Amino acid sequence: MPFELPYPLQFHGIISTIGPMDILDILIVAVILYKVYVMLQDTRAITLVKGILVLLGVTMVCSWLELHVISWLLQKAVTLLFVALPIVFQPELRRALEHLGQGKFLGPSVLLDDEEAQSVVRELAKAVKVMSANKTGALIVIERNMGLNDISATGIQIDGLITADFLLNVFIPNTPLHDGAAIVRGKRLIAAGCLLPLTENRSLSTELGTRHRAAIGLSEQCDALVVVVSEETGTISVAENGRMVRHLDTEKLKNILRPAFTSPQKGLKDLIRNWRKKKGSQECAISCSTICRPRSWRSSSRSSSGAMS
Repeated sequence: MPFELPYPLQFHGIISTIGPMDILDILIVAVILYKVYVMLQDTRAITLVKGILVLLGVTMVCSWLELHVISWLLQKAVTLLFVALPIVFQPELRRALEHLGQGKFLGPSVLLDDEEAQSVVRELAKAVKVMSANKTGALIVIERNMGLNDISATGIQIDGLITADFLLNVFIPNTPLHDGAAIVRGKRLIAAGCLLPLTENRSLSTELGTRHRAAIGLSEQCDALVVVVSEETGTISVAENGRMVRHLDTEKLKNILRPAFTSPQKGLKDLIRNWRKKKGSQECAISCSTICRPRSWRSSSRSSSGAMS
């Protein structure tokens, strides 16, 4: 009969074999799983993931109970399911690859400086306020890290500076550009009359029209900020990450729009530059302190010698 170690000794043996690289490997896997969960949270895919986990759990239970026929059927079903996963999760996989491919890790620190950002936000809020009062439908997409060239290609290229009057002219009712979306990149309006993908979320309120569903649909696929003005009620709404905030006033709209233009997008170059500035300021402070100290010592020694004399 083979000799078996007690469980505490077995556990201690397993722990003793874990090295620093194993801990790093576990942390990387945990971060990846957490990012996947955050990406799938509040989407239809999370229900599919739960169904897959339930199916795998039932398969394990049937194997443990030695239910051979059911286990065989479930194993074949799981094999077919993994083949169909790329098709089922196509929107989520596309979004993840776009985040990896278009994430501007080495990009500039800010889209606009503070003065330009404040001007753009002010002009956007002014135009949205007028369109809301006149019940003029509008759909404005603000591009952030992920490029929207494929969306802007579906409309008419403009490339004009953003002003309130310019936006009001773009969304004049009964014109070719009125029913489409306007794409904003930085301080310029790059295209108008663009087509946006509609969301497939069936749990949305029936009060939301085509503009709102298009705004949510685009925000599900990228990190853009989409401003919507209802043509029926004049309500101002903003869609982001598949969610929509409604019944906004001008001040709340400015608070939501401002980070889209002024938030620092930290990259490797910016981190190195800030580290050099911080190091230079520290060296300057040290050198100043070393220069100033002898002077104060000399002045104090002179005063003390004068007092003694």
